[in-house]
Amino acid sequence: MFHQLVTWIVSTVGQWGYPGIIILMALESSFFPFPSEVVIPPAAYLAVSGQMNIGMVILCGTMGSLLGAIFNYVIALRFGRPFFARYGRYILVSPKSLEKADLFFNRHGHISTFIGRLLPGLRQYISLPAGLARMNIFTFCIATALGAGIWVVILAAMGYWFGRNEQLILQNLHWVTLALLSGCAIAATLYWWRWKNRTEDTSRD
Repeated sequence: MFHQLVTWIVSTVGQWGYPGIIILMALESSFFPFPSEVVIPPAAYLAVSGQMNIGMVILCGTMGSLLGAIFNYVIALRFGRPFFARYGRYILVSPKSLEKADLFFNRHGHISTFIGRLLPGLRQYISLPAGLARMNIFTFCIATALGAGIWVVILAAMGYWFGRNEQLILQNLHWVTLALLSGCAIAATLYWWRWKNRTEDTSRD
């Protein structure tokens, strides 16, 4: 059923060209469980054959991801607080825990959003806690665009190099994902180390 739905969406919206890329990537970046791997690599393959421009493919893919993330952000910002205010006690989410989330995203929202956009299974949902914590929208958009842009570039490179060989693309994406996970772990560790040292230096002053 899901495969048929994906096939229908790709065949229908994909005919719209660059706007189709924006729409599909916005869906992928929001609640709809739509894989970006079936959007960007085929578009990059079309760029190889001269039917599309690879720069426009990357730009539209990043723009669509940002729009979908903003949608999730706004939903969490608009409805998240009232929901947890009314039902939070039933699911062990207290006002104090929300205050801690606010504080965390005020301090570390930029790196959390950036890294979250690179992690499988998390990239679609990192916008929700950011919106719930009322993270600065400008910082959110910058971090989201950077993280989403890197992922789109990777997908475009796969499609550009391996064409329509889906199996080869998935195999290489597996190794790329492992490399991204390692890179994100290193980046998070370095950020934490730098932040801790800066905090200690400030406390001494």
